[in-house]
Amino acid sequence: MESLEKQNQPSKRTFLNYLWVFLSLLLFIFAIDLLTVAVGKINSGLALEILQATKNPFISLFIGLLVTALIQSSSTVTASLVAIVASGNLTLQQAVPIVLGANIGTTLTSTLVSLSYLMDKKEFRRAFSAGISHDFFNILTVILLFPLEIYFGFLSKMAAHIAGWFAADNSFEGPIVYNRIFTRSLSEWVDIQIDSTLVTVIFSIALVFLAIKVLSTAMYKTFVKDSFEEVNKVIFQKTGLAFFYGTFFTAAVQSSTVTTSLVVPLVASKKVTISKAFPFIIGANIGTTMTAVIASIYKPEAAIALALVHVLFNSFGALIFLPFASIRKIPIWLSNYMAKMSVKYRVVVFAYILLTFFIIPFLLIYFTQD
Repeated sequence: MESLEKQNQPSKRTFLNYLWVFLSLLLFIFAIDLLTVAVGKINSGLALEILQATKNPFISLFIGLLVTALIQSSSTVTASLVAIVASGNLTLQQAVPIVLGANIGTTLTSTLVSLSYLMDKKEFRRAFSAGISHDFFNILTVILLFPLEIYFGFLSKMAAHIAGWFAADNSFEGPIVYNRIFTRSLSEWVDIQIDSTLVTVIFSIALVFLAIKVLSTAMYKTFVKDSFEEVNKVIFQKTGLAFFYGTFFTAAVQSSTVTTSLVVPLVASKKVTISKAFPFIIGANIGTTMTAVIASIYKPEAAIALALVHVLFNSFGALIFLPFASIRKIPIWLSNYMAKMSVKYRVVVFAYILLTFFIIPFLLIYFTQD
């Protein structure tokens, strides 16, 4: 009898985990829809101020970087941007630089995780190199693609073209382009009850952040935790395999910061080298775009296009760095060099974090204002 109860416990736990995932996904979809409703009611004066603030793509880039570094979630930033673009208060072209900046800002988490090894020089050098390799990958990708977006609209035009396949002339009334999401009645009711646009916006952004955290935890416990521990010995054997697992696990967890932070202890303890772990980190960047894709469901074409921009940016980054070992070594070399300097001069660690994620973005936002 006891053995039968023990057999039933795992299945019951699995069912509860799946239920948790489903409910957290519903919460996320509702939060995005509530934000879309709230932002759509912002008065024209405030909307004009938002448009003016994002007119300069450099300001937008550093706003994305700074905000994401502060709240530690690019998923929240990109998902919120999808809702704002869907409401019509932000154009696709104005939102793209913020998404690019968010990709850099989100790398702060894995860098901070490496600081836990600060007391052991050898472990810290390996951990810090693994943590900031995520930084350098995104920084270098932004350096390459940001000018193409500014001068040619490289990402936004391509994304808009692809989005047109799904929502051309709104002729296809499927779940992708049907604008009145199933939670809309509830969203409008909550908006009426709060009776303050600003409070509703703040509440919905906080709800998006909470939903992503809950969804991330639910996905991790359900799909990743046991699997990652079981297969981490084979994950990093081949470049393509590491890339695939990085994409898969991050798409499941909805957070690149979670999966890349899992890699840092492995590199610190010499269970895997940074060269072997780097393709996993590249895959994680693609996997994290799933949040924006989910947020764009039931949204207008411009919102779908913004989600596709996130996918395209990380995909092009992977195409640049993944296939060629010599190019792949560039961010790895930079990471190793910075790690060596940080071990030699501890002040470099804190100077790097403060300058890259806070001081430089803040100063550039201040001095590039029109």
